[in-house]
Amino acid sequence: MRLLALGLNHTTAPLAIRERVAFGPEETVETIGRVLSRLSGEESGQIREALILSTCNRTELYCSAEDPDLAIGALEAFLAEEKNLSLSELTPHTYALTDLEVVEHAFSVASGLDSMVLGETQIVGQMKKAEKAARRANGLGLMLNTLFQRTFTVAKEVRTATEIGAHTVSMAAAAVRLANRLFGELHDLNVLFVGAGEMIELCAAHFNGQSPRSMTIANRSLDRGEALAARFSANSMKLADLPQQIANFDIIVSCTASALPIIGLGMIERAIRERHHKPIFIVDLAVPRDVEEEVARLDDVYVYTVDDLGKVVQSGKAERLAAVEESRRIIQNRVLDFSDWLQWRNSVPTIEMMIERASDLSETCIERAKHSIKNGNDVDAALKRMAHDITRKLIHDNLALLKDTQQLSTAEREHLENCFKRFYLERKR
Repeated sequence: MRLLALGLNHTTAPLAIRERVAFGPEETVETIGRVLSRLSGEESGQIREALILSTCNRTELYCSAEDPDLAIGALEAFLAEEKNLSLSELTPHTYALTDLEVVEHAFSVASGLDSMVLGETQIVGQMKKAEKAARRANGLGLMLNTLFQRTFTVAKEVRTATEIGAHTVSMAAAAVRLANRLFGELHDLNVLFVGAGEMIELCAAHFNGQSPRSMTIANRSLDRGEALAARFSANSMKLADLPQQIANFDIIVSCTASALPIIGLGMIERAIRERHHKPIFIVDLAVPRDVEEEVARLDDVYVYTVDDLGKVVQSGKAERLAAVEESRRIIQNRVLDFSDWLQWRNSVPTIEMMIERASDLSETCIERAKHSIKNGNDVDAALKRMAHDITRKLIHDNLALLKDTQQLSTAEREHLENCFKRFYLERKR
């Protein structure tokens, strides 16, 4: 089995494409099941394992398969069909990786080297959620399980040994910075957060530090919204009440898992009229977007998407570049370790054959010794003969291999002899 990955991210695809291929949490498990059931045949490269990583910045499918070339083509067709895209719309934005390329990429992503926010830590949690979803879908086998367990270990090592996370400007901090540019102090402003997930929690913490007049959490699940609101002494409301209440807020930060926009053009047009054209600042961190694209064209409305905030967070990038080289050295060393594991794994069938042959030879000699003892022969002599026979039989294969070197080149023959010498000299010591 070999590793492969098919994906697109913030550097290869615009937001308009990324939001169309994004997978919600509720989709992931079922989609992995369809990958494994529909793409397991020879014509699809015999995919045996699958994991889907889908965030605001990327959608990536990690798999193990017998034939990566066939599997990548099958995955492209599958993704296009799943998301109602033509291949001509999808493939200009995708990248395909195999074997150690996949390993290096996964390590880099988890370490924050491939993120819009260089060194950000949220991606590790997102990858762990993706790994758990794949486990629930029975998508993890030896290859992907080993890859992602080592990925999490490498990410921890990089963040411990380097300063890759230093000077990081998060999306949440960037949203506050943009709000400050527009309004200055936020003390007299009302802030609305739509959603109650991890990103909203981070944004709420940052905005709370600016001491706005009020903060409100709007969520489909009122209990969850109330729980988050209680942490910041904020208000809570039902998402269904948004159209009637949205005009009361100067700043709106939205990040839900909705497949369709929940803040529409008509809703904001009415809010602007009610506010007598007092500006509204909207941050849409969702992929797919929570805010209809046309809203950004309105006067007195300032809409920033996740890609817009990505440009803001680049401001701290220069200070972190020194840590990037060190991080990549760590990753390269761990890729080599993974390569060693792959080579060992490829040797497993040969090792199993050697063990089976040794067991058969030993069993034959043991039975002969038992028979000799049963016939009244001396036990010590029988055991000594058994040990001698086992030794000769086990070494016979190596001797035969050394003798049968006519078809080998001189260099190959010398390499084989040196391997035997090194092995036996080390054991002798």
